[in-house]
Amino acid sequence: MNQPELEALAADAYVYGYPLVAGLTTVDRFVHGGLGVLPATPFNRFAHATRLAGPDDDFVSVNNDVLYSVAQLDLSEGPQLLRVPDTAGAYHVLQFVDAWTDNFAYLGSRATGSAARTWLLVPPGWHGTPPDPDRVIASPTTVATVVGRFACAGPDDLPRVRALHEGLVLEPLEPGGVPAGLPAPDPDVPERLAFFERLRVWMAAYPPAAADRDYQQRFAPLGLLDPGPSPYRAAAPDWTLTLATGLAAGRERVEDATRTPEDHPPGEWRAALHLFDHNTAFLGPGTVDDPEWRIPDRRAAYLSRAAAARAGLWGCHAYEALHAATTDDTDGRPLDGTHPYTLRFPPDGLPPAEEFWSLTVYGLPDHRLVANPAARHSIGSRTPGLRHDPDGGLTLHLRHEPPTAPSEAANWLPTPAGPFRPVIRLYRPGPAALDGTYRLPPLQRTR
Repeated sequence: MNQPELEALAADAYVYGYPLVAGLTTVDRFVHGGLGVLPATPFNRFAHATRLAGPDDDFVSVNNDVLYSVAQLDLSEGPQLLRVPDTAGAYHVLQFVDAWTDNFAYLGSRATGSAARTWLLVPPGWHGTPPDPDRVIASPTTVATVVGRFACAGPDDLPRVRALHEGLVLEPLEPGGVPAGLPAPDPDVPERLAFFERLRVWMAAYPPAAADRDYQQRFAPLGLLDPGPSPYRAAAPDWTLTLATGLAAGRERVEDATRTPEDHPPGEWRAALHLFDHNTAFLGPGTVDDPEWRIPDRRAAYLSRAAAARAGLWGCHAYEALHAATTDDTDGRPLDGTHPYTLRFPPDGLPPAEEFWSLTVYGLPDHRLVANPAARHSIGSRTPGLRHDPDGGLTLHLRHEPPTAPSEAANWLPTPAGPFRPVIRLYRPGPAALDGTYRLPPLQRTR
């Protein structure tokens, strides 16, 4: 295989393997150092957020609507019992994500209701006898992530959600096991090839779906299928350069897939309706097993999966929670807090969400929440005191300085002083949102 072919193959390997490497790197960071509002927590234990996310949390486009409960599963210890409390009808979801970032199960309000239940989480190939055959979730990989989201209306609602966290428990079916943990890549591999070393080690430890295993055989010339000692530790300079060049090309391909098209209509909201539809092989409880929610072209699915891991790691299918974002106003000008904006929903045009919807603003270029005097980072259907227009519509005011009119102040969402990006979230979106017939109105600059 000549150098251009190896570079192209390395680029394909980056796109294919980025979700595995990004996801498991985050798992490792979570277990040993914590993540945002969640403290470091060992495998097979839940970490619970004790407050809503804020500007101090170092996480891209962090969600300010829910309190998180996250567990990193290592089922090499054996099956785990998962006890889920009764939420009394309040919105919640437990999302199950395998090592390749495929969403393979959901529990919660939409999928299974709000009653208390106990589930058994089992590793691949387990052949034991479950206590309840109707309450089994089989993980495609021995390591997986459970992302719990519990709706929280604000500081006054924290005690209720914290009580639910106390009832969310993981425990081994048979005590005495010890989690194996993530296999360690060779620490002596040069940093420029560290991605391929992580991919080599973790790809062997956590095999993907059968169709993907056939595809990854083509990466043998890159050393990604080599067992034993790392082929990257003392790689020849020309081979190292070839792999690094291909890696950079693959990285650029993923970045391109996450960018807003330059020719998009002014003010358009981009909804990631099918960004997470890359899983076609392991569809467990709570997933929608329908062609509409599967990307049939595996090559296209690999790029979508990589873009999803880059822009929204551990994000849900759109049928659970739909996210949409925009970057410019009705005239195509980039959104900037030096100007005030309005977002006007007509009487029959409020976001169609069966649970609730919210609008959150993030500063650019880091996509973080930005501190403001009102300590308000989102606004939406649960916000108390919103004032509707005389015709029943709703006008939100996005601006850096607080409005002087009381009606506008009630509907004020503070923006940073500079560039920003608003994101709207619909929890359990209605049919009109999912089939594309509902269109979010653009932001109008008022000065």
